[in-house]
Amino acid sequence: MKILIASPIFEEAIERLREKNDVVLAFNAGTDELKKRISDRDALVFRSGVDINADVMARAPGLRLLVRAGSGCDNVDLDYVQKNGLEIIRIPGPGARAVAELGFSLMLALARQIVVADKLLRSGRWAKHELSGYLLAGKTLAIYGAGNIGSLLGCLGHAWDMDVIGCVKNPSAERAAELLKHGVRLAGADEVLATGDFLSINLPLTDETRNLIDKQAISRMKPGSFLVNLARGGIVDEHALLEALTGGRLAGAGLDVHASEGEGKISPLVGLSNVILTPHIGAMTVDSQRAIGDRIIEIVAQRS
Repeated sequence: MKILIASPIFEEAIERLREKNDVVLAFNAGTDELKKRISDRDALVFRSGVDINADVMARAPGLRLLVRAGSGCDNVDLDYVQKNGLEIIRIPGPGARAVAELGFSLMLALARQIVVADKLLRSGRWAKHELSGYLLAGKTLAIYGAGNIGSLLGCLGHAWDMDVIGCVKNPSAERAAELLKHGVRLAGADEVLATGDFLSINLPLTDETRNLIDKQAISRMKPGSFLVNLARGGIVDEHALLEALTGGRLAGAGLDVHASEGEGKISPLVGLSNVILTPHIGAMTVDSQRAIGDRIIEIVAQRS
């Protein structure tokens, strides 16, 4: 099979794919470069951060398989995929646990001001009696989008003796029972926004969810709460979040995803000490990337 890999994946997986396939790499390539390299390809492997638009896919008349090495498909023209009968396969499972664990680590770091404490100590400040913090136990973890990742985060919160609530797009008795197995009580979106000591955003980016967490939504959040976004940057209005953080309505925020991502991009929240910013590393563990690579190899072998 002729494969174009448009995003970095586990190096060992690339070498194994090359053993039986014609593999071309196009990491960090722009649209024009993608158009050139995809022209004779049968399959495309990609992650976030690359625009798989109709114009790109149309340059490959033999293209029949797309493999998303992760979960979100907001960077793919799904209408084109459907109209042209292309097969698209997501690999959400391996990265979900890693994203959930990062979310929980951001909550812990925010609650105990770990980043602030580290910075002060490195500068010679022994701020033991100046830094306060909170326990996670006994607090409410509110999950906006209790799907694959959200329910895993809920499990972690439940194990930590948090009260975990979550909302989903299509609530049902069956979904409520399934979430309860993970220690997550199904609730409405309004309750999730209003009662969480920690609000975690775990939604796909769609036209419906873009800027969903805007000034109005943030105003309905519990005063003094923390916001964690591990989904997509476009879901949270960062300027409204900045206003809420500087005004004291929210206690802090942890963001792994951003409205503008990539080298040289600077978040409007960069000057705030009560904010933790990471560069979309949610699924970037060795274990998860190895498992994703193994799954890509299986998919290609099954269709070759």
